[in-house]
Amino acid sequence: MARRILILDGHPDRDPAPHFLPALLDAYADGARAAGHEVERLRVATLDFPWLRSGGDWEPANTPADVTRLQAALTAADHWLLAYPLWFGNPPALLLGLLEHALRPGFAFTPPGPDAPPKPLLGGRSAHVLVTMNMPAFAYRWYFGAHSVKTLRRHLLGTAGFRPVRTTLVGSVLTIGNGGRERWLQRLRAMGTEGR
Repeated sequence: MARRILILDGHPDRDPAPHFLPALLDAYADGARAAGHEVERLRVATLDFPWLRSGGDWEPANTPADVTRLQAALTAADHWLLAYPLWFGNPPALLLGLLEHALRPGFAFTPPGPDAPPKPLLGGRSAHVLVTMNMPAFAYRWYFGAHSVKTLRRHLLGTAGFRPVRTTLVGSVLTIGNGGRERWLQRLRAMGTEGR
């Protein structure tokens, strides 16, 4: 069954040329489109939004236009591929700033009350977190506990209602060589074909 897929490229560099992440996302998008899925793609590096500095910045009237654009794309999507490079063990700050804006109370979940926990508002959608890194993926997963991915899965995506949330870690991107890169491109193309 064809799906509506949103791809968010979380790399903050405006020049995608020197990075492997855009090539992975190209492969995923190519596979998805070839299988009949509808694909929308956004890049955090090209979106315009300020940093959140107070609770008032979270008010719906203060939602920047590019954040509203991302929210509309999320609302329309059946599946979200959220991709980013690992920086100091975490997503880049620019991506986190965008997620703080987009997955705000009233859009992603109901505002919590004194006796009422938040309720998800984006249920019925799946997500896939794709992370590239220079270290071996097993080291990030087993030694460091993949802490930033767990935070995204449980607190941001889980609170909003995304299920299931899959994870793909692409390690040693600077040293895997052409053969390793080609294998990853094939895997991402297959994931896109399957719409996952």
